[in-house]
Formats: sequence, structure tokens, C-alpha cells
Amino acid sequence: MALYIVYIIIGIVLVLRGADRLTEGASALARRMQVPEMIIGLTIVAAGTSAPELFVSLTSALKGSADMAVGNVIGSNILNTLLIVGCAAMVSPITISRSTVSKDLPLSVAMTVLLIILCLDNFSGINIRGNTIDRADGMILLVFFTTFMAFTIYTVKREKNEIAAANTGNGTTDEHASNTGMPVWKSIAFISIGLLFLIIGSDLFSDYATKVAAILGMSDATIGITIVAGGTSLPELATSVVAARKGQSAMAIGNVIGSNVFNILAILGITAAISPLTITDITITDLCVMIAGAVAVWLFSFTRYTVSRTEGVLLTLSYIGYAAWRLFNV
Repeated sequence: MALYIVYIIIGIVLVLRGADRLTEGASALARRMQVPEMIIGLTIVAAGTSAPELFVSLTSALKGSADMAVGNVIGSNILNTLLIVGCAAMVSPITISRSTVSKDLPLSVAMTVLLIILCLDNFSGINIRGNTIDRADGMILLVFFTTFMAFTIYTVKREKNEIAAANTGNGTTDEHASNTGMPVWKSIAFISIGLLFLIIGSDLFSDYATKVAAILGMSDATIGITIVAGGTSLPELATSVVAARKGQSAMAIGNVIGSNVFNILAILGITAAISPLTITDITITDLCVMIAGAVAVWLFSFTRYTVSRTEGVLLTLSYIGYAAWRLFNV
């Protein structure tokens, strides 16, 4: 047990270092390419920090532990919206743009509703045991994911064209902006090193934390929703908190929104398309907390387009209460 704890601590250290490198590299690359940090957070950073969830969910499904695969995604999304946004807001209030409030956050809520619908396709009461996210459901999720990525790429191109047109109209060029700051090769190196540390660190954490949880007699669903979700979400937590501390609110919230969308559409889509997922111990309460968290962040963003420190405390306490209930009453 003591050795397991040492590995868990090593995993945490690697995740924290990786998050710092990833955030710095991604932010520098966004400035050099004149891509909004929000877009970088929604795509590159979100995809990278969601890699541990993909690895864990796919491996769990192939080993026959569907509850851990589904629980990992549900637990990660709950942790993202409650704990990660909460902690980031407590470090530094998160400023949210109008476009994020009107487009990106509603998208996150809509995809959460979609996941709940897929989990309740054979709903016959408060017990959802036996419902399946099958291959057809997985293909539906992947179609939505492809559409999301295509729309994001279109948005990037449109915004870059608007910036170029504005600069041309003002008689300025992008040469100075594209030749200052961190070199491209160094930005890519930082992103790559950061992702490597995040994946290795979160794998160490989730692997050995799961072993400790199994020794304590927890079910696959509880392990997936709490311990494994916590481990695979460490990259998002570290990246968002570091981004908030550096004043990069757009990347912090973009990472959370992007990770939630990636978790539902890409990770569950790929996993279910390969191996249908039959639910056993996931509960209605888990699904309700997941949608409540997504809606709460959206509602909080309407207060002066900022998630304040007080709202961050409320989100964090909500997660602590839910996790305590999951660990001690299920």
C-alpha cells in the first residue's frame, strides 16, 4: 500500500509539471498563429488532456468493465464542471466571453443531455441497470464529434480571415506578431513534453489509485466515477488551474468545455463503437449531478460574464458533497 501511494504522488507531480509546460506552449502557439486561446483550449489542449480518459475507458471496455468505462466519462465531466471550474475560479475569477456563453456552454449542456438520452434508451424506472450504449449509439456520437470539429475549424479560419482583413484595412501586417515570442518548435516541444508528462502521470495515478480502491472493496462504477475519473481528470485540473493563475481564463474554460465534449462524443463514441457498454451500477443521481453541473456553470457565466470566487467555492463544495455521497453510500 505504501508503494502504491508513492507512485500516486509521483503521478501527481508529473501531471502538475506537464500542465505547466502544456499551457505555456499552447498559449505561445496561439499567440504566434493568432488563434484565440479559447479555440486552442477547445481543441489541442482539450484533446491532449482527454487522452487519459480515452486510454482508461477503452481499456476498461475491452476488459469487460463497462461501468468503469462509462463511469470514467461521467465522473470526469462532473469533476470538470464542479471541481475544476470551481478550483480555477477560486484561484482567479474566470472571465467568459459572450460567444462562449451563447455557443460553447450551451453545446456542452446539449451534449450532456444527449449522453443522458443514450443512457436511458430503455428507461423503465429509477434503476437504469441494463441500459446499453451500443455500437449505433457510438456511431451517432462520432458523427456529432466530426461535426463539432468541422465547425471549430471553420470558426478558426473565419476569425483568422477577419483579423487579416482588419490588419489590411489598418495598413498593418502580422509579421511582427508572428515573429515574436516563443519559437514554433519550442512551443510544439513544450506541448509534446507536457502531454507526455500528463499521460504518464495520470496513468500512474489512476492505476495505483484504482488498486488502492479495489483493496478497499469499491465497485467498478464507484471506482470509475471517483478514483479513476479523478486520476484521468488531473490533466484538466492542473491545466485549467495553471491557466487561470496565469490570467488565461479563455484557455481554462475552453479546456473544460472541450474536454467534456471530447469525453462524450469522441471517447464514448470510439469506445462504444468498438465494444457496446452495458450499464450496471451507474445511477440516476450520477446523471442528474452531471447535467446539474453543466447547467450551473452556464448559469453562473451570466453573472457579469464571470465565474467568481464565491461561485467557485459553491461548485467545489458541491463536488465534495457528491463525491462523499458516492464513496460512502453507494
